[in-house]
Amino acid sequence: MIVVTGASGQLGRFVVNGLLQKVPAAELAVVVRSPEKVADFAALGVQVRQGDYDQPETLVAAFKGADKLLLISANEIGRRFAQHSAAIAAAKQAGVGQLVYTSLLHADTSPLPLCAEHAQTETLIRASGIPFVILRNGWYTENYVAGVSSALQLGAVYGSAGEGRISSAACADYAAAAVAVLTQENHSGKVYELAGDESYSLAEFAAEIALHSGKNIVYQNLPEADFKAALVGAGMPEWLATLLSESDVGASKGGLFDDGHQLSQLIGRPTTSWKEQVNNAVNA
Repeated sequence: MIVVTGASGQLGRFVVNGLLQKVPAAELAVVVRSPEKVADFAALGVQVRQGDYDQPETLVAAFKGADKLLLISANEIGRRFAQHSAAIAAAKQAGVGQLVYTSLLHADTSPLPLCAEHAQTETLIRASGIPFVILRNGWYTENYVAGVSSALQLGAVYGSAGEGRISSAACADYAAAAVAVLTQENHSGKVYELAGDESYSLAEFAAEIALHSGKNIVYQNLPEADFKAALVGAGMPEWLATLLSESDVGASKGGLFDDGHQLSQLIGRPTTSWKEQVNNAVNA
């Protein structure tokens, strides 16, 4: 039995759909706070179990029978370590055979503030005694592609990444890595640094938008506070604006770069081209 947490989210949905190509639906279970959000999976024969990181008493039953459990990291920054702690304790109590965790690229050395809760979680997983695999996911290309329409309107890509290089990959690529680990053996105890095959600076990203749109698009580097203020001014929630501005500064220090190609090796194909994703967004 393979159990997937966070299955109603973007990454989780990609993972479950990928697993359905590899294993019978009856051998899959998903753990979500709101079962109605995954009614489509239930209709396919996937077990749907209600579970909430903030209600630890729900998790032991939700994880029962899991030969492999994919713990997709929670998204409430500042509360994630407590939530992950509850999930790891429940996994141990439920007798989970292997715990697969989605962490952050170079979580032990990253300059991104995001890394702290991931590094704490990794330490706790190692101390739990549960066999584990750590998937240290890099940046989603979608994080930047989401701003293509704004760049076309404003004539610029704004950020705080300086000349830092970003080795992003598509969300679907990271999901494919999780599927590979969950359906194969010989991964136990391994830590994978997962990132795209290609890297780019935000100036190159802006130039790619210009190339496909025929418009003059430049990269405008801003101080972190100014970039955050611009994001909030555009209607973004403050927590997300903080995350993106801090992460851009981390990118300027090399925090989103990796050239080890472990992701493409794990999924058995090249990672999705960021240029292709930009082209698709421009022409959407």
